[in-house]
Amino acid sequence: MTKYEIIKKPVVTEKSELLRREYNKYTFEVHPKANKIEIKKAIESIFNVKVETVSTINSKPITKRHGMKLYKTQAKKKAIVKLVGESKIELFKEA
Repeated sequence: MTKYEIIKKPVVTEKSELLRREYNKYTFEVHPKANKIEIKKAIESIFNVKVETVSTINSKPITKRHGMKLYKTQAKKKAIVKLVGESKIELFKEA
């Protein structure tokens, strides 16, 4: 897996913005088979920052219903990354 396959996209929600502003933590959607070490190396090489900690969250697929049809959503994995000191990722701009 390349570093761009590991990090899929940033997660931008009210909760992730609060974590970013208050605690210098950034949230990303990552590949389900990626581990914390791979995520840390990918973030450090893509954004040129130092990562202090990585926390991961696995969400199971949810069965939904549309009329008579049942379908499952995809399983997702999120990573919450805390940066060292006052480091910032320029992808997330202050409003």
